[in-house]
Amino acid sequence: MKVCVVGLGYIGLPTALMMASHGVDVIGVDYSEKVVSELQSGQLTFEEDGLEETFQSALDAGIEFQKDYPKADLYVVAVPTPYDKDTKKIDAGYVVSAVNSVLDVCDPGAIVVIESTISPGTVDRYVRPAVEDRGFEIGRDVHLVHAPERIIPGNMINELVHNNRTIGADSDEIAEKVKKVYQSFCEGSIAITDIRTAEMTKVVENTFRDINIAYANELAKICRMAGMDVYEVIKIANCHPRVNILSPGPGVGGHCISVDPWFLVGDYPELAHIIRQARTINDSMPEFVLNRTYEIMKANGIEDVSRVGFYGLTYKENVDDVRESPTLQLLESMERHLCANANSVKVYDPYIADDVVSGQMHDLRDFFNSVDVVVVMVGHDEIKENEDLLKDKIVLDTRKCLSHTEAESL
Repeated sequence: MKVCVVGLGYIGLPTALMMASHGVDVIGVDYSEKVVSELQSGQLTFEEDGLEETFQSALDAGIEFQKDYPKADLYVVAVPTPYDKDTKKIDAGYVVSAVNSVLDVCDPGAIVVIESTISPGTVDRYVRPAVEDRGFEIGRDVHLVHAPERIIPGNMINELVHNNRTIGADSDEIAEKVKKVYQSFCEGSIAITDIRTAEMTKVVENTFRDINIAYANELAKICRMAGMDVYEVIKIANCHPRVNILSPGPGVGGHCISVDPWFLVGDYPELAHIIRQARTINDSMPEFVLNRTYEIMKANGIEDVSRVGFYGLTYKENVDDVRESPTLQLLESMERHLCANANSVKVYDPYIADDVVSGQMHDLRDFFNSVDVVVVMVGHDEIKENEDLLKDKIVLDTRKCLSHTEAESL
């Protein structure tokens, strides 16, 4: 079976490489000429543990990259699914556009698998009508499937192999065909269900985590006001066999947890009360960290914001992904409060080589030497391995990742 993976970003590229390296005939497609050109030249477009080796294996197996959609038996759509920040509803435009491009070239009987995370009912509301408007009969001319991705930057290759998967399809026969392709590399269990259930399960998974994080973040605010150590409270509470509270942090970023719950809020505004509140709490954390930074500056007699440095730009440790980054959210908030002075703060991240914000530095020692206050926004291994450089600094550790440095906490 020839497979075309549409969208060669953080989800599509690892999926395409994994399939190809396990014997599947794969062509990767992306609208970006730059992405396609770099991949054709043997250059990866982002860093990820184990991705280089998988890339080389896929190249050896004959994977191809191109901008034009080819004829294939199965198309895996892994394009972005943003949401409208006003209505909180999914923007299915990229998915529908990709499906239309598939319909331009596919032969009768082709299978279109949507891996992109979508809100429950997206296939029924947007994809099916788009296919039918083109004169295609679903179930005969083209088959629709939803197999939501379940990987996260920093552990993609391992999760592609070991995570359980879900395949939602209109018929068990088509689902089994798709399952066989995913079984080429996936060692986890693969559940078969209908499309709407598959849509819901992925969104529910990420929403559950978002709510748990929000609970921890709200506890952090309560404990701060009450003068208690939230980490000690959570540690003891988690000794209970049925309690598992996550750790508080400076906010929630990334392509899933910070976005997917809004799909349910947008579609069910009169019902998704806890989900909305969790999102509101987590979105408030960068502002909370900013206020804590102001408190620390005032307590130590520091007025010059240029003496403050924020360590970490990515949304999680040891990756180069800045999507929905809490640090970027904090800096935007700072600009609203301080206007031009916000550009005076220092920012550093070992995984971000290009300048994405003002005041960004690219040498760890220079960064530490230029500031008096260090706000640790991301627990990269680098800072854990260089705690000695913080011994004379005032530190706010929002991730509770430093074990030897005396630091303020959330």
